[in-house]
Amino acid sequence: MAQVTLQGIKRELKTKGYLTELRKKGYVPAVYYAHGEENLFLAVPENKLKPLVFSPETYLIDLNIEGVGQKTCIIKEFQLDPVTDEIVHVDFHGLKAGEKINVEVAVHLIGTPIGVREGGIIQHSLHKIEIECLPTEIPDKIDVDVTHLKIGDALHVKDLNLGQYRVLTNPEATIITIVPPALHKEEAAGETAAASEQAEPEVIQKGKKTEEEEK
Repeated sequence: MAQVTLQGIKRELKTKGYLTELRKKGYVPAVYYAHGEENLFLAVPENKLKPLVFSPETYLIDLNIEGVGQKTCIIKEFQLDPVTDEIVHVDFHGLKAGEKINVEVAVHLIGTPIGVREGGIIQHSLHKIEIECLPTEIPDKIDVDVTHLKIGDALHVKDLNLGQYRVLTNPEATIITIVPPALHKEEAAGETAAASEQAEPEVIQKGKKTEEEEK
């Protein structure tokens, strides 16, 4: 797993206006929490945080908090503005040696399916799988060989052999399906028609609700 360093500054629990000013200065309000420790409220530079949030990978972060010291953690959750997609809040989960954590890991497809060579289309439905493991065992990605899949075949979470990892994602969840070209075109046309009938765009919530102080 890739390891990066991120700087943070402590912040106070204050009003929404205070948090808005932080964001105007290029900082994202955040909280750090870990088992057996008090929560730390901080802010991190948005330009340094973006590459970590908008990435399929999960990073091991050395979070240097001014006046506190270094905390090793991962990004557990984040909240995006539903209109601008700007990061408005992030949670850092502190890691403890010997203590297992739940973490989402990117799915990496390997090979070209037989069905694609025969004209089929890949539908990649699941891009991350949640597992439980020790911090030292977090993989960079989960490699999934798809070369054997034919048109009409689907690969589910339960089909994977992840060895020492405990899989938390629904075992029936579909990772990838190889669909016939005609079916793919019909589905695409249906989605276009449905979108044109909507009076307003649907707002999809991403991340999680922000903490109480930010309401």
